[in-house]
Amino acid sequence: MTLSAQSQSRRTHLRRARLALACVSIAANALFGGGVFTFSLMSPALVAHLKLTQPQLTTIALAGMMGQYPFAAMIGKVVDKYGPWACSIVASCLFFTGFGLFAKEIANTPDDITVPSASSFHHLTVYFFIAGLGTAFSYFSSLFAACKNFPDFIGVASGTSITLFGLSPMFISILASRFFSHPDEGLDVTHLLQFLALSCGAVHLFGAFTLHIIPLPEDLPSVVLEDPEGPVHVDEQTALLHGKRNRTPEIEVRVVAASTVKDGSVIDLVKDHHFWALAFVLFVILGSSEMVISNIGTIVLSLPSYTSSTIVAPSTDMATATQVRLLSVANTLSRLVVGPLADLVSPIAAHLPAGAQSNSRKRHISRVAFLFFSILVLALTYLWMVVGVRSQVDLWALSIGAGVAYGSAFTILPSLVSSAWGIENVGRNFGFLTYAPFLGAPAFSYFYAFNAASHSSGGAVCKGTECWIMTFSWNTAIAFAACGVAMYLWRSWRGQV
Repeated sequence: MTLSAQSQSRRTHLRRARLALACVSIAANALFGGGVFTFSLMSPALVAHLKLTQPQLTTIALAGMMGQYPFAAMIGKVVDKYGPWACSIVASCLFFTGFGLFAKEIANTPDDITVPSASSFHHLTVYFFIAGLGTAFSYFSSLFAACKNFPDFIGVASGTSITLFGLSPMFISILASRFFSHPDEGLDVTHLLQFLALSCGAVHLFGAFTLHIIPLPEDLPSVVLEDPEGPVHVDEQTALLHGKRNRTPEIEVRVVAASTVKDGSVIDLVKDHHFWALAFVLFVILGSSEMVISNIGTIVLSLPSYTSSTIVAPSTDMATATQVRLLSVANTLSRLVVGPLADLVSPIAAHLPAGAQSNSRKRHISRVAFLFFSILVLALTYLWMVVGVRSQVDLWALSIGAGVAYGSAFTILPSLVSSAWGIENVGRNFGFLTYAPFLGAPAFSYFYAFNAASHSSGGAVCKGTECWIMTFSWNTAIAFAACGVAMYLWRSWRGQV
């Protein structure tokens, strides 16, 4: 073995070791990144110890949620400019500060108070907002460390990291039940929060050293463009295949009508009408799906538990739990399936000079097809709500449809953004598009809420299909309109995305 071959082998082994460490850190960041979503575990203890009211608890929980979406574009820019490691170290500081101060505030509150302290409530709100902001930095660090280190398999990378992040609340709740709960006293919130401050801080600090974009041993663009039989000049007349060869699979090089924005400025991005078309589709898919996820309990309560054909009617609590489980399973499985499937049938194209793209594997279908599938599933699901749902047992389609659409859309989005506008600013562009659910979720949710309130009396829970029939009628129309927009994107990005 020559000296150059030995050096190349050492570099390859070193890169694999660094990738393995990065994968461990990606998984750890994802699993420890969802601490704010376990607030419901802490709520009973906060009521008992701090005497907080329901509006105050809701405000604290919302502070954790609101710490995520508004800063998404800024966090994406940090990922693009400095790398996932920078987001990880910021998340470490925010988690340590937010959860640590939250625990300190609870520990310093006397046990014998009879009314909630206004100052404690304000402090807890700020501290949970800080933890929520850390959640956003953690999410971006794991997601884009995976996507940028495995650009040829971005569907698998994004789907796996997002799935692990989605399992984070369950993982932390298991730890809380196993190590911080007592049969007589219940959950020890102070020690749980101290544990979260230390563990989340340490895990993300480790990510600051491991979550780097690890370069390939060779410059791939030069390899792609080099032809052993002679130099290749890529222009509009370049053939798709340069002769038949009996060796490694051929790399397809072609010029496509790409988007006018490739790694451009924010102004260029917002001037691209494809960006707004994609944002509208995401507004409908993610916004309306989050409305279903947040309100599935009251939708169950609005319906009778049986029909004339039902032999044994389950209890309302059991029916609600069943729908929640269906949502969760559909959401998780769609993330695990759609990512690898998209990489298999629609491999990511590498962007080359002069507007060319290369594919090392044959593309069978556009990735926009998965987005179209998501919105079509939603449209048919909402139509079923209008024409077919009359009891709680009929709601299975809504739970499965919303879960599949939500998980599929979020899984395919990073690769769509990368293919459409390039990898250089994928974090920033992804961040801007997450404003779609940030605006869509309250829009669809409040439309549902006000419609249900108009059919209820005396503040009681609304009963009957009239509580949501108008909501899902409008949702059906809007979803079919979004199908048309998705078809437009499919045609416009044919051969590119």
